[in-house]
Amino acid sequence: MDIFRRALLHPGPPENFALQTVQEAIKPQKQTKLVQDENQLLENILRTLLQELVSTAVQLGEEIMQYGQSIDDGETTQGQIPRLLDIVLYLCEKEHVEGGMIFQLLEDLTEMSTMRNCKDIFGYIESKQDILGKQELFARGKLVMLRTCNQLLRRLSKANDVVFCGRILTFLAHFFPLSERSAVNIKGVFNTSNETKYEKEAPDGISVDFNFYKTLWSLQEYFCNPASITLAPVKWQKFTSSLMVVLNTFEAQPLSDEEGNANNLEEEAATFSIKYLTSSKLMGLELKDPSFRRHILVQCLILFDYLKAPGKNDKDSPSESMKEEIKSCEDHVKKMLEMTPPKGKDFLRQVEHILEREKNWVWWKRDGCPPFEKQPVEKKAALDGAKKRRPRWRLGNKELSQLWKWADQNPSALTDPQRVCTPVVTEYWKPLAEDMDASAGIEAEYHHKSNRVYCWKGLRFSARQDLDGFSRFTDHGIEGVVPLELLPPDVRSKYQTKPSDRSKRAKKEEIKGASHQVEENQIVVPASEIDGEGIRADLEASATPMDADAMAATGNFAQGGSPSPDEHQKQSPDTDGGQEAGQLEADAEAEAGMIDGETDAEVDLDAVG
Repeated sequence: MDIFRRALLHPGPPENFALQTVQEAIKPQKQTKLVQDENQLLENILRTLLQELVSTAVQLGEEIMQYGQSIDDGETTQGQIPRLLDIVLYLCEKEHVEGGMIFQLLEDLTEMSTMRNCKDIFGYIESKQDILGKQELFARGKLVMLRTCNQLLRRLSKANDVVFCGRILTFLAHFFPLSERSAVNIKGVFNTSNETKYEKEAPDGISVDFNFYKTLWSLQEYFCNPASITLAPVKWQKFTSSLMVVLNTFEAQPLSDEEGNANNLEEEAATFSIKYLTSSKLMGLELKDPSFRRHILVQCLILFDYLKAPGKNDKDSPSESMKEEIKSCEDHVKKMLEMTPPKGKDFLRQVEHILEREKNWVWWKRDGCPPFEKQPVEKKAALDGAKKRRPRWRLGNKELSQLWKWADQNPSALTDPQRVCTPVVTEYWKPLAEDMDASAGIEAEYHHKSNRVYCWKGLRFSARQDLDGFSRFTDHGIEGVVPLELLPPDVRSKYQTKPSDRSKRAKKEEIKGASHQVEENQIVVPASEIDGEGIRADLEASATPMDADAMAATGNFAQGGSPSPDEHQKQSPDTDGGQEAGQLEADAEAEAGMIDGETDAEVDLDAVG
């Protein structure tokens, strides 16, 4: 404890010596954070030290928050108790000790102090409100602080310590969040213990109507518990009759502007009291006070606002006749507020605004007090200090604009490997192959071949991956493009193709290549060994089976020309689908014979020359 006494006299901020002081006094297992037993030991030491400091200050007759304060070189040093609280608050804020320790010391300090000293203690609490309200400290000591404030409110007088009570309530409103259920009267229970006592029997020498006196103060019984009016219709009738007597009296004795300005005490806060005196001898003066009239009339508006509040059960809701009476009485009360000086219309408008805002809290409480705090949105800093303009995309319609916007916000969407892929042609044509099965019974309207986009994309895939299937589109349409292995056996036979013309031409080219090889072999033979007559006889023999067109083509070719495309088409017509291999060989031999004849003729001319 002596170590902490010396620390209170140490100059400089607490962060320079607070942790070192704790380490010297406790010798903790860890260097920067105490364990549970060490926290308890430190709390006992600090509470004992605080008690000794308060006891010493009381014995010396000094204010406890100024005890140990001295003046050096014109500067006032801090008292020992605030210094001790600052050290503990720093340790709690940095999490070196348990966070609720500072709240426990503040509670002990208020319990050991008088109400005069408690005002200075609460001033210290208000000055440290931002630090005490941090989440790491608030979670550990909010209940202790609530208990401390409630104990202060119980000790204070609601009539004489109004300002101090208001400071405590304001602190609690800032210290706790708005949605804190401990500070909300969820059930809407009224403070029926706030009883207004007034004289029941008329005293001697009274100068006012005692019946009016009793009628006026009897209204406080209904204002204290408005729920009792709806439960008993007799009470409502009695209340309305008493209220009309009071309103008629106010209306019969209007106040002038001079009286209102002379007797208005609202601006003097020092003379303001939470309750008015109920002595019958003061009745005449209170009737001339505009503030007194306004208090009674505002209480009426609050009562009517409670009775009209929506969301109640059918049992608690007023009847239709009662609603009409409430509306009539409310209009009368508002008229009286307008007539009460000074600035009656402005005052009424402010009261109506407050009551309208109060409805929001009523609905919030009846909905179960849901939290409505929203986390602040962090604003992104603009580049180069300039506000970035939001891009606008207009690509013809809403869908295209949205797609482009998504792609701009997510560049990887266009380069996703799962997105950029070409399907296998066999997988793509499976739906159409299933529709082609007669047992499926697919109607023409729902058949995949009726989907033009599907067919167009399939043709593109087949052109890249299946040229054989793509070539069947000319003869069989879109169904012929489907790979044969996907089709059922009965459907597959329909699209089995015969040898194509391309294969025919390829085979014919092979035969012509063989005939050229024979020609070359014949040219190598010497001219002396060639029998011209025999060659011509062979030529005539080979030309015998040919038709007239073939003979004409052969004659042109023998004269040094070449067959035209039409003539070649005649020699091998494509329309003859049943042409056999033997016919093709005969044509090849005929062409070979013509070439041989031409070659022999040239050789004979050379020999003659």
